[in-house]
Amino acid sequence: MKFNLKFLFPFAATVVLASCSGGSGSTGAEKESSSTGWKHNDPKWGGFEDHPYDGQETGPGLVFIEGGAFTMGAVEQDVTMEYNNIPRTVTVSSFYMDECEISNKQYREYLWWLQHSYSEYPIVMLKALPDTLVWRNKLSYNEPFVENYFRHPAYKDYPVVGINWLQAVDFAKWRGNRVNEYILIRDGVLDHSQATAAENFQSETYLYGQYTGTVKKNLKDFTSTDGKGERPVRLEDGVLLPDYRLPTEAEWEYAALSNIGNNPAQGEENDLHRKIYSWNGYSLRSSGVGGEQWHGAMLANFKRGRGDLMGTAGGLNDGADYTAPVKSYMPNDFGLYNMAGNVSEWTMDIYRPMTPFDVHDENSFRGNVYATKMKKEDGSLEDRDSLGRMRYRAVSDSELLTRRNYRRGDNIDVNDGDKERNGQYSYGVSSLINNHTRVYKGGSWADRAYMLAPGTRRFLEEDQSTATIGFRCAMARLGSPEGNKFQAGKSFRSNKK
Repeated sequence: MKFNLKFLFPFAATVVLASCSGGSGSTGAEKESSSTGWKHNDPKWGGFEDHPYDGQETGPGLVFIEGGAFTMGAVEQDVTMEYNNIPRTVTVSSFYMDECEISNKQYREYLWWLQHSYSEYPIVMLKALPDTLVWRNKLSYNEPFVENYFRHPAYKDYPVVGINWLQAVDFAKWRGNRVNEYILIRDGVLDHSQATAAENFQSETYLYGQYTGTVKKNLKDFTSTDGKGERPVRLEDGVLLPDYRLPTEAEWEYAALSNIGNNPAQGEENDLHRKIYSWNGYSLRSSGVGGEQWHGAMLANFKRGRGDLMGTAGGLNDGADYTAPVKSYMPNDFGLYNMAGNVSEWTMDIYRPMTPFDVHDENSFRGNVYATKMKKEDGSLEDRDSLGRMRYRAVSDSELLTRRNYRRGDNIDVNDGDKERNGQYSYGVSSLINNHTRVYKGGSWADRAYMLAPGTRRFLEEDQSTATIGFRCAMARLGSPEGNKFQAGKSFRSNKK
């Protein structure tokens, strides 16, 4: 839902709703404080602001994923005998996720922006380039893919590959900044400007007053004595969206299962059965859903058997030898394409085989390394770096001695058993796992059907890439977990006046 900035400008009328009113995800505004009786949005009374909020806008490319409890983990026979995803019940908060995998065209747009904005720092763009050599195989002739897959228009809507985890994270950060800049331009706060290097828009530097940009019309500042002052958009206005990011492993698996389609009726808390794939049933072919003409059609892009990547001429099974366009095959019940097959996808999580035994009930994630903004001696924030980013430093354990909820800045190794097992995760010595090994999920065009199950999990170092791994982005949902039409919690108050 689009946030209506007209309520923040001087000519807007204040919308008045009861302070405890409910019934939807929209949040009303109080004309007067329910705590003190002082007037809101009035310079004579101090200028405290309270404006109506229509709920979180859905960012470009995203689909709303209503959260809930589900059984996370593998349900098929563990043919790899890794025992690294024991079924357990967890809850995932509502969030947003990309409808489909990031395409070559989308990633080329990112490179174009880096090249133009950081022309004096060419290393920034060079570091973001995909590794096209991932297509090479010692016993395959794949040079046409090496030369053409990323840039030729024939593949512009195909998933980008050769992207490592670090590059995917950088893309997500860039995307969030560009979307928020677009929102401010669209709503008349900022004017268009092609800034370079340290002067480019970043959501965080804007909110903390380290970026001004070309201002077109700021918001009314109710704290000014004459009531005519202006101010930039603040976090409290609810205008800017949360960051784009990679999904956590739990979020990715929850979205892939899409159990929402198995709830028999709205309002009931029931899951009819556990899915093996992103669709219902045990078959890898359509039973006619979407029309009889699709009866028997393959539901995903994967390797059917040894040497068989797409079937025989005149009757191709999945219709793709390697990857397929990002909006191919049938979307799942959340409306997400290719949550099984085509390419596997990066998640945020650090890999540990013991993770299923130490999982948290809600929003399970391994990989928290806390940081804090760097400050000068006078307590003000350090200036932006040469690329326009805010400066951070790691949180030391000594700063956390009085905390109850966490005592370590780096929580990657929490409860992973490495110390108890005499350095089980000593990379290159006794394990292929380290603190830079990330989880990727979903099967790819090169995988057998077993890997299509959302519960399967694999790992790769964050600075490595392959021709079978791509990614999609996610975003946090703020407010009601049921979307903008519903308030959080259940209200039993009468609607009668």
